[in-house]
Amino acid sequence: MDIILWGLAGASALVYLPLTGHAPALWRSGIKTAPLSLFALLALLHGGSFWLIFGLILSALGDLALSRDGERNFLIGLVSFALAHLCYVFLFWGEVNTPFWLAIVILAGVALSTELWLAPHTGDLRGPVRVYVVLISLMTVLALSLPQELRLASVGAVLFLFSDLILAIQLFRMTPGTQAARSAGYLLWTLYICGQGAILLAFVPRVWGLS
Repeated sequence: MDIILWGLAGASALVYLPLTGHAPALWRSGIKTAPLSLFALLALLHGGSFWLIFGLILSALGDLALSRDGERNFLIGLVSFALAHLCYVFLFWGEVNTPFWLAIVILAGVALSTELWLAPHTGDLRGPVRVYVVLISLMTVLALSLPQELRLASVGAVLFLFSDLILAIQLFRMTPGTQAARSAGYLLWTLYICGQGAILLAFVPRVWGLS
């Protein structure tokens, strides 16, 4: 069963990859939502943490919202992913022994830098985007402070962070429909799926026969 679910998740992620720049459609939304929905099902079947399962479910809801047009759907997607990051904050918090101070300094710098290159371009969404930046930065700091046996989650969180940085550039700093915007879509989707899969594997290694 696990192999089938992983196969379906991987297949849907690959099928969606060339569709990242296509116009919104219900069938496209279904394909985009499938990988994280299947990740959540895998976590549920193997007794994953409440915070992990709901982080994955909220991510799937975020994928659905961002696959639709309009500022309202974007805001729903932003809130969904912000709550997903909050779930991961609680998931990681209980595993951290010693804060990684270098990560705190670097992520604080990244978060503050968004006031220069991102916030001025977000219009009415400036407030929600700022809250989101704080949450994903906190999530990544905690992930980088995880113990050795959970370092795969650290890698996953960093990939997730990079995918969101690319998404922010694509949405607010690039012209839609250009080759650069399309390439950014391919890259951020790849990083996002790999990052979420790494977090799942780190906390529920049984889903891949690792324990």
